[in-house]
Amino acid sequence: MSLLPLMEWLDTHAWSTALHESLYMYPLTESIHVWGLALFAGFAMALDLRLLGVFLPSVPVSTVANKLLPWTIAGFIVMVVSGAMLLYAIPIRTYLSVWFRLKVILLILAGINVWIFHSGIYLKVKEWDLAKRPPVRARFAGAASLLLWAIIIFSGRMIAYNWFDCDRQPQSSFVNWFAGCPDDLEGNLHG
Repeated sequence: MSLLPLMEWLDTHAWSTALHESLYMYPLTESIHVWGLALFAGFAMALDLRLLGVFLPSVPVSTVANKLLPWTIAGFIVMVVSGAMLLYAIPIRTYLSVWFRLKVILLILAGINVWIFHSGIYLKVKEWDLAKRPPVRARFAGAASLLLWAIIIFSGRMIAYNWFDCDRQPQSSFVNWFAGCPDDLEGNLHG
């Protein structure tokens, strides 16, 4: 199922064009997105490093989580809202970006990691709350989060570049498939 028709429909909205072409709003939206990302990633990284046992090892995991999670959630909300606005501003090019698609896949995996952690090992946090080195499953969740978010941030930054855009031909059929490039490149992208 392709979401390209939806992206083409979004691209017809005057507000989409106005946001993308705005002298101030698009750069402001990008800046807010980066600010939200910094807020989210900074606090998430601190919690992940505590789960690995390398940051604040003498502080209970639940204390670190209780202090940082509200800020992490706030950063995540800002990041999602501003990210949706950035997608709305340039829907077709963003949707057809291999970097955007990689980012979405990794965001899903990061969400699954958080869900598994909070619905699994974290339910028994009282048993290992004071451990300087948490259980393997908690350490794995922290390491997976750090790795996933590092690649998500990298992928998000790469969306701005056109190395693998559909209109950059020739390129491998895998890249064209992964990017969702239309079969009729000339008609859809330049027509």
